[in-house]
Amino acid sequence: MEFFGANTLFLAPEYLGNVNAAGAAITGVCTGIFIMSWNITTFILHSGRFRFLATSSKPFLKYCLNNAIIPLAFLILYFLEALYFDRVKELIPLKQFLLILGGFLGGFFLLVLISFLYFFGADQRIIRTYKSDIIDFDENKIPETEEEKIITDDFGLPVKNYLNTRFQIRKVRSVAHYSQNFLDTIFKRHHFSAMLTVLLAFIFMLFIAFFLDNRIFQIPAAASILLFFAILIAVIGALSYFLKSWSLIFMVIVFITLNLLYKYDVIDPRNKAYGLNYSNPDRPEYSLESLESLNTPAKIESDKNNMISILNRWKQNQQEEKPFMVVFNFSGGGVRSASFAMNVLQELDSITKGTIMKKTMLMTGASGGMLAAAYFRELSRLKINGANINLENKKYLDNISEDLLNPVFSSLIARDLISPSQKFSFGPYRYVKDRGYAFEEKLNRNTKNVLDKPVGFYEEDEKNAKIPLMILSSTVTRDFKKMLVCSQPISFMMQPENKDSTSKMTGPDAVDFAALFKNMDPMNLRMLTALRMNATYPYILPSVWLPSNPVIDVMDAGLRDNIGAETTLRFLNVFKNWINENTRGVLMIQVRSRKKGSWDDGYKSGGIFDIITNPFTMLENNWFKMQDYFQDDEISYIENEFSKNLHRVSLMYIPKNAEGEAPLNFHLTASEKKEVHASLFRQNNEEAIESIKEFLKNEAK
Repeated sequence: MEFFGANTLFLAPEYLGNVNAAGAAITGVCTGIFIMSWNITTFILHSGRFRFLATSSKPFLKYCLNNAIIPLAFLILYFLEALYFDRVKELIPLKQFLLILGGFLGGFFLLVLISFLYFFGADQRIIRTYKSDIIDFDENKIPETEEEKIITDDFGLPVKNYLNTRFQIRKVRSVAHYSQNFLDTIFKRHHFSAMLTVLLAFIFMLFIAFFLDNRIFQIPAAASILLFFAILIAVIGALSYFLKSWSLIFMVIVFITLNLLYKYDVIDPRNKAYGLNYSNPDRPEYSLESLESLNTPAKIESDKNNMISILNRWKQNQQEEKPFMVVFNFSGGGVRSASFAMNVLQELDSITKGTIMKKTMLMTGASGGMLAAAYFRELSRLKINGANINLENKKYLDNISEDLLNPVFSSLIARDLISPSQKFSFGPYRYVKDRGYAFEEKLNRNTKNVLDKPVGFYEEDEKNAKIPLMILSSTVTRDFKKMLVCSQPISFMMQPENKDSTSKMTGPDAVDFAALFKNMDPMNLRMLTALRMNATYPYILPSVWLPSNPVIDVMDAGLRDNIGAETTLRFLNVFKNWINENTRGVLMIQVRSRKKGSWDDGYKSGGIFDIITNPFTMLENNWFKMQDYFQDDEISYIENEFSKNLHRVSLMYIPKNAEGEAPLNFHLTASEKKEVHASLFRQNNEEAIESIKEFLKNEAK
């Protein structure tokens, strides 16, 4: 799970937005619950193998003590990893780290102490209740020799010595002279006590799930994950204990039952697009014929005329007769991409004296980069409308660089898996709260609620060219078509203008979201949801299903076009005549969160395992390189249409060294944020910024 950033959730647990002792204490408590659940479950399953424990005082404590080497080794490794991570990656001072460590240990030992006090009380109650059974033994069965004292039955394990509660080594004594009823009763009563503690953990998770919207109850994701694992271990143990060899058959039956309930819409765990109307029975057909009907010649002409009026207004807002048209492409890459994109936008705003948004006609791209683009565009809109906003203020960079991973994992455990029943409203419609909702709410909180609007809110401002046009895309998993979300009608973007004899068979390779779902209130789609659809990282965020017939679902835009170049080039090609007549060229500014090309990576030749896996992994490892090759070809083909006045400048995040590279997920450490900021001022990006300055000079060339 390191690839998804899950290691950061454990090594630097966040609570209330910070890595602190309180969050560490909660994580410590849940670590204690996890370890105790492991002890409890294995005690239930295997205590019969150590029958001598039934006749000793505090049998559960002795069991835990003699199994302590595994959790102890885990804790030592955990503390060493946390020390390195917090000091080197999170840049936490030693004094603060010691406070965090103290919080963790305090929470851990508090839970362990409460657990053992509970079991001590259970021991005393059991002994008082069943004291009479102790005398039910046969004196002739009392062992005479050391060998007879060792339990040697087939079910038991040959244990000769054990560690007692005073950390002294003691020899095991035989329990042959005790009644079997007494031994069985002692263990069963302990099993009951153990199951009760696990039930309490499950009830606690339900409680957390219902109050997860309150920040106080948003416990660190590591704590939620550990609680879930604790419950999972207990459930598996219970199935094994009660059903024994039938447990596998039981799980198969459960799976078949859930599958049938899902198939016949009794349960529906699928994530929905918030703001869209799912109750309207008049769902659009998702078919070749219906998609073709969305971009008829008349419809395309109408949408083109609407866009040309927007282009004319954009030109009127410029101070030149023939201005340079700026278009932005933002690559995907989680919070790393969002942070780098915001750094770039703030720097360009500075060098253009606050006019970069005015010069920009179109913004498109994928995932994290578009989170920053939408945020910066909204801040610019607020400033135009009179808000006291300094677009270069670093607090906006801090906001978009904040963690988005913690609430996603917390909600995955507490809501998606434990309690998927709570609902919320957006507009007139209601939806289930899940990790998709948690992601949007955290992004909303990070950006101070400025993006919590429907897509249609931006229709007039985009129509009047007050703000750049934004096209958000996602990928239809059914056929890999693009789903394009825009406040303006864009049927001209659905397929290339030049069609051949096969076009009627393949149909459009992109879909105008608003046109397809015209009866489902498409302009009420939440902007945060449109951004999430654009950034639906597989497994981390749920794919979004849409109310068509048949049902389709969409995922990350990067699966089809990770930087938005393909979308941009199609737009430019459609309006090339207007652009050639009214501008002195187009400047494509590409903001990339990864280095283009890979020659310096070196060829890695591994062992036999690599020979086996390479045919399956080579496509995944080279997916974005393939997109770059294809898009470079597209640009070379279209350049002639613009008389060589189509220019591309790329700003790329390139780490100082591979070891310090920020990960492509929804969390950045303090050192990674500094590294991303520093990368903007490396030679490749300084040269790119100088090129942009030259292109944007007012005097025509």
